[in-house]
Amino acid sequence: MSKSEPIIYIDHSEIREGKLKELKTAMKELVGLVEANEPRLIAYNVYFTEDGTRMTVIHVHLDSASLEFHMKVAGPAFPKFAKFIRLLAIDVYGKPSDDLLEQLRKKAQMLGTGTVVVHELHAGFARFGVR
Repeated sequence: MSKSEPIIYIDHSEIREGKLKELKTAMKELVGLVEANEPRLIAYNVYFTEDGTRMTVIHVHLDSASLEFHMKVAGPAFPKFAKFIRLLAIDVYGKPSDDLLEQLRKKAQMLGTGTVVVHELHAGFARFGVR
């Protein structure tokens, strides 16, 4: 029996010209939705470059099931982001299920280049909740 491992999701997007302000508002709304409806999600953070041309979104999930649930909760909101961004890449650290990987590829194609790269854990540990 394999132990479930954390999944770290990172995506990078190019912000369409003139869309930064609208994107920031839409991302705050999405963060509110995620925070209110996904109690198993450890972290969900949105970052912008200083010049406002790129956005990075980072999630930390307890396991693949948590990220699958995120796709169900937040997924319906993703299409509206096509007018704000061009998704450049999604990197997944950990072992996503085959179904989740397919969902991520569809998201990447809908919003940009379609690039999804999985990085499997070689060695390490996590101390979530330890201070």
